[in-house]
Amino acid sequence: MKKIGIIGGTGLDDSQLSNNFKELEVETPFGKPTSPLKCGEINDCDVILISRHGLKHQFSPSEVNYKANIHALKEQGATHIIATTACGSLKEEIGRGHFVIIDQFIDFTKIRKNTFFDSFCSGVAHTPMAKPFDEKLREALYLSASELGNKVHKTGTVITVEGPRFSTKAESNMFRCWGADIINMSVATEAILANELKIPFAAIAISTDYDCWKEDEEPVSWEAVLEEFNKNIDKVKKILTNVLLKIK
Repeated sequence: MKKIGIIGGTGLDDSQLSNNFKELEVETPFGKPTSPLKCGEINDCDVILISRHGLKHQFSPSEVNYKANIHALKEQGATHIIATTACGSLKEEIGRGHFVIIDQFIDFTKIRKNTFFDSFCSGVAHTPMAKPFDEKLREALYLSASELGNKVHKTGTVITVEGPRFSTKAESNMFRCWGADIINMSVATEAILANELKIPFAAIAISTDYDCWKEDEEPVSWEAVLEEFNKNIDKVKKILTNVLLKIK
């Protein structure tokens, strides 16, 4: 029986999706998740919601306990995980308000814990990561976003940076040269951990800005990111509600 874990990112609070959900405080071998889990049903589908940055957005990208978040979803029986994220666009054709169904990542984080296998005492563990995002989940997200009339890009490579600062222009242009399409501060870490636990994982990103590479645009600011995401929050909710009907 399917049970979908949904990681709410910047601008998406659990309360925007849940109604009369049961709140669950849990502990994991890796500490507490960044928010209580909210368990309930959407479209007759069992759902577990978690706020990536905490209910008050109190955790910076590098403070987020990614291992606890993913492990908590696993412990509560999540058969699939979908993450939402705001992102900066590194391509002219990915405009503000566009959705990207991510298919590849570049991990440019430096200090965070991004593996459950810190030690090989219990055996060697090298997780394949050639295709880190589940194809069936990605297709379901793409169809859901398309059916609702959104501008959506079927593929995209995200570069995940440490944060919380934004890029320099030199970095932003380097990431473009590397072939990245969008930039954020979370998804690669979550994808790695979900794959290590063998949970099908996908992420839908909404473009809120052009980072700082674009000469005719103001460099990204937190206020601009939040403003753009808030303009599109209803679209995000409808996509997530719709996609639950498509997941087998």
